[in-house]
Amino acid sequence: MPSKKQSVAKPPDGTVCFIDRSLGIEPIRTVLINAGLFVEIHDDHFARDEEDRIWLRAVGERGWVVLTKDQRLRYRPLKIAALRASKARNLRGMEISMVFLTALPRISKVVRSLPGPFVARVSQSGHVKLT
Repeated sequence: MPSKKQSVAKPPDGTVCFIDRSLGIEPIRTVLINAGLFVEIHDDHFARDEEDRIWLRAVGERGWVVLTKDQRLRYRPLKIAALRASKARNLRGMEISMVFLTALPRISKVVRSLPGPFVARVSQSGHVKLT
């Protein structure tokens, strides 16, 4: 029996996408689950006002991919330092669900090729760029 080729549109099996509070919950949770991804929501695991350094460390220890649309992330060196120290992989987007869905093949390629930690920006067109 020929080996089954893994889909390029999905991250590796078991990859969990963690949705930061900045994205809200819907429609992104439903869109990503319908695309076959595992999804976790910030408020299901942490207090609403949990410090970034706390939840980033915990999410990184679990190996989850952080999705956020924090527009100021690149201007917040302490948050970026916390993110890198957490070993989490952070992707930020401009438009919630469809941008991530469009970018999913590119996101998957990055997740498969880099162990983390890393920060990547997802543009509105779905282009993924490491920052």
